[in-house]
Amino acid sequence: MAVNAEVGTSGTSRSGGARVAVQRFGTFLSGMIMPNIAAFIAWGFITAFFIETGWTPVEGLGGFGTNAAGDPNVGLVGPMITYMLPLLIANQGGRMVYGVRGGVVAVVATMGVIVGTDIPMFLGAMIMGPLAAWCMKHVDKLWEGKIKPGFEMLVNNFSAGILAAALAVVGYFVFGPPIETISNAAGNGVDWLVDNSLLPLASLLIEPAKVLFLNNAINHGVLTPLGIQQATENGKSILFLLEANPGPGAGLLIAYSIFGTGVARNTAPAALIIQFFGGIHEIYFPYVLLKPLTILATIAGGMVGILTLVIFGAGLRAPAAPGSIIAVYAQTPGNSLVGVSLSVLLAAATSFLIGSVILRASRRRDEEGDLAAATAQMEGLKGKESSISGVLNQLEAEEAQARTERATPIRKIVFACDAGMGSSAMGASVLRNKLKKAGFEDVSVVNVAIANLDDSYDLVVTHQDLTLRARDRTPSAQHVSVTNFMGSPKYDEIVQEVQQTNTPDATSAPS
Repeated sequence: MAVNAEVGTSGTSRSGGARVAVQRFGTFLSGMIMPNIAAFIAWGFITAFFIETGWTPVEGLGGFGTNAAGDPNVGLVGPMITYMLPLLIANQGGRMVYGVRGGVVAVVATMGVIVGTDIPMFLGAMIMGPLAAWCMKHVDKLWEGKIKPGFEMLVNNFSAGILAAALAVVGYFVFGPPIETISNAAGNGVDWLVDNSLLPLASLLIEPAKVLFLNNAINHGVLTPLGIQQATENGKSILFLLEANPGPGAGLLIAYSIFGTGVARNTAPAALIIQFFGGIHEIYFPYVLLKPLTILATIAGGMVGILTLVIFGAGLRAPAAPGSIIAVYAQTPGNSLVGVSLSVLLAAATSFLIGSVILRASRRRDEEGDLAAATAQMEGLKGKESSISGVLNQLEAEEAQARTERATPIRKIVFACDAGMGSSAMGASVLRNKLKKAGFEDVSVVNVAIANLDDSYDLVVTHQDLTLRARDRTPSAQHVSVTNFMGSPKYDEIVQEVQQTNTPDATSAPS
């Protein structure tokens, strides 16, 4: 039986609808970047090793010096950032809108934007790619069902080719110049903030937005494109570490490990390892929601970390994804090693000190700081009406009822999060191991981004902030909301339900 609870009040619907809309837009932006992170990392390593000032300079690969004919070497670094990376982004954006056909048209159209400018067109790719696919989708609707049999391939190929060519020309003359102006203006704005030591104020927006699960949208949708442009000119960019710095979250988790109570204190050390070394920052979000005032600790930690980077002129050569200390050091140039190290260390220390004060001031002897309490306390940070707690309780009650009434076996379980790579992968691994120990190795447990969900799963597990979006894409599935992907008690409930529904003796009791 599917669980399809409705939001209880119109006020909550409006509040949740606005938040979901912002999350959905942010997910779309980051969805164009996240699948291509490996390509960014590859470009970062090639740059680190082979450019003229790299670890092992190679003229032909690094793009300096001349070849045997006396012509300048092109190398890999320049073409990769000018053509490969923007075209990968455009292709992904096109596929998200209109599948493979949309991706092909998006690549051709974006090529016009790239050639029409002198800077890496990441912003242009993120605009032109989805736009071109959207145009192709609506052009196809004009003659859908009207093509005579035998002419489908001819019409489809020529319509896509003509539209792609036209959009490439439009991109060259119309989109390229204004997008270049916008990119330069954004870059100049960042430079102005750096020159005036105001960049640390960015933490006032970044840290609260992260807790609202907009971390990937901010990092990969906004900071990464601007950072790549800076790295092309300077060999590194401070923007790659504004959101990805693991220090603020690590400091708060250390504070919880020492001064927390109950389940929060017991789970914080394990969460610290996952966050700091695994790079899954979502793991500390429930701890902030448990005591919303601790957001001040992460904001202060982020500001100190950014200020340290500004003072030392430090940065990364490519995105650190995931935000693990290992990934951070892998992308740190030699002349930024001290600045980056101090940035992480001082950010963690600041977050720890302020978090400790807040936790000690709010402790009560009878307090059992269960992470599940974040459900009710979440309202203070996210501006929701108080009825949301009742709605969530209603969801839990209906989930319990659905479990008792379910008759069909559970074969496919999916964990969905914003990007489909971090917290959902961790949760899927935990549940997969529990199911194996229970003897249900035939149950598939996977993790995907919410944007890639389809209605083919039996059970969907999401963080409670993302459940509404997941329901829209999988209306026939059973939905389970959790507050903590690392160790939710609902995983054991899911295993029990699988035992009830997938075991013949359990599902067909004798009459």
